Amino acid sequence: MKKNTLIVALILLIFFVISFLTNILGPIIPDIIDSFTLSIGLAGFLPFAFFVAYAVMSIPSGILVEKYKEKKMLIFAFTMAFIGALLFAFIPSFTIALTSLFIIGIGMAVLQVVINPLLRTAGGEEHFAFNSVMGQLAFGAASFLSPMLYSYLVTNIHTTDNSLIFSFLNPMVPENLKWVSLYWVFAAIAFLMVIIVYFAKFPKVELKEDEKIDVGVAFKELLANKYVLLYFLGIFCYVGTEQGIANWISKFLQSYHDIDPSTTGAIVISYFWGLLTVGCLLGLVLLKFLDSRTVLIFFTGGAILALLAGLFGPANVALIAFPLTGFFASVMWSIIFSLALNSVPHHHGTFSGILCTGIAGGAIVPLIIGGLAELVGLKLSMLFLLFTLGYILSIGIWAKPLVTNATKSLKDIFK
Repeated sequence: MKKNTLIVALILLIFFVISFLTNILGPIIPDIIDSFTLSIGLAGFLPFAFFVAYAVMSIPSGILVEKYKEKKMLIFAFTMAFIGALLFAFIPSFTIALTSLFIIGIGMAVLQVVINPLLRTAGGEEHFAFNSVMGQLAFGAASFLSPMLYSYLVTNIHTTDNSLIFSFLNPMVPENLKWVSLYWVFAAIAFLMVIIVYFAKFPKVELKEDEKIDVGVAFKELLANKYVLLYFLGIFCYVGTEQGIANWISKFLQSYHDIDPSTTGAIVISYFWGLLTVGCLLGLVLLKFLDSRTVLIFFTGGAILALLAGLFGPANVALIAFPLTGFFASVMWSIIFSLALNSVPHHHGTFSGILCTGIAGGAIVPLIIGGLAELVGLKLSMLFLLFTLGYILSIGIWAKPLVTNATKSLKDIFK
């Protein structure tokens, strides 16, 4: 039991690290644009390079885990993250940035596939729901803290601060590329995780039938079902919306309100992820009393209103409205995913793999916004998110799951 408890703690740490490495792009995009003199359109290729790795690796990762098991795949994933981060830390250029982000993205895609079955086995099936929520909280905490780390590093590097970390970073980081210091930290974290995973003892994971990926008959059957493609688009639109907001709000605030991306801009993104985490907790409560489709419609409507307020309101409104989009987006992933799995009777593992490739929406939507921004400006280009949010809203209308979420009335509670 002690070993399993330690493995659960390790998995929660992995959730934290995934988020820490994944959701830092938004705060640093304005710096990358300025450092490499990029157009907004070219900058859109940064999240593309990272998230397209999910489309490439989600289904192959499920097959590789069955063959090589969890420990080897975790070591592989963190080694890829280490190589990607170190590569960019040593050679900071736009081309290397794209390569580095793709390599790191491959590692993160593998981690996403490995950790849920491992968490179920290590923590016990009866505790899986609770541990999954804890994993999401760890994920949210890292998303909240990573922009703050970025702000701390770029504010203090190459100053009179002679602490141990800056004594190492100052000679390694060009003075005009202070944000590159983050990638030295990422490389150190990934290397430390390789060592931790290497010495950890993992339980034997027996995948359930609905956790296995079958690229043969099951895959063909699922692709013939129109709802599979519709829910794939739902995940695509959700991740695209999440990343389309997170990756561009700092640049938006800099361009339209002259807000420093390394301080206030980073804090806004930190609050975006923090409120997304808080919203998850409220969503859990609401789902005990309301049909998930009703919750999805209500929260998506709130996200649309918050987005419009952020785009067209004054600076003081934008600083509140953009983080609120994170709050309203908080329930979308879990509700869309659960509605999807509850809409097909079989092949849930393969279906999950198909849905996870929809994470590639995080590659395509920010790229589209960046490309449109070249033509009409960032403010109008971000209105593209109304299409993705509109599609998510439609799911709450047309979804007809085979099993709906169990709800209670207030009378049931006070009995």
